[in-house]
Amino acid sequence: MHVMTVCLGNICRSPAAEAVLVHRLEEAGLDHVTVSAAGTADYHVGSRPHPESVAEGEGRGYAFTTRAAQFVVDHFDEADLVLVMDAANEEDVLALARTAEDRAKVVRLGAFASDAADGVRDVPDPWGQPREAYVRMYDQVEDAVDGLVRAIREDRVDEVVAAQHVAR
Repeated sequence: MHVMTVCLGNICRSPAAEAVLVHRLEEAGLDHVTVSAAGTADYHVGSRPHPESVAEGEGRGYAFTTRAAQFVVDHFDEADLVLVMDAANEEDVLALARTAEDRAKVVRLGAFASDAADGVRDVPDPWGQPREAYVRMYDQVEDAVDGLVRAIREDRVDEVVAAQHVAR
């Protein structure tokens, strides 16, 4: 299984989600799952993750090894699951979908959060915000990633994704 995390510029939220997910998958021994990240815009292609995102993530024990990339239609061929951070990212990625199968791979990360039964929340973009926004972002990402890892372990990913698609 290959999971791709996607935000706008691929320097704050999606690399954070990628780092958290890689770490949690390793802890869970789920070595059949790979992870990558991209952004819907080309603003930061080739850049390292945002320093505030890295600082908060490294303080929590995460490693950052990738550089920003832009999400392109070919990523649908590589990814089994495309985790977008917010409704705008979802709309942008879905606009690139060629088929119903492509569309079926796209879900907001918040669909796996512990409070998803109350409605799927977006992961707000912390770019340009104070450090506290990065702290809140990581808290939210960690919660949702923990739910995703549980869903992978319990073979319920398709169920969660389908439930969000019904709500779309």
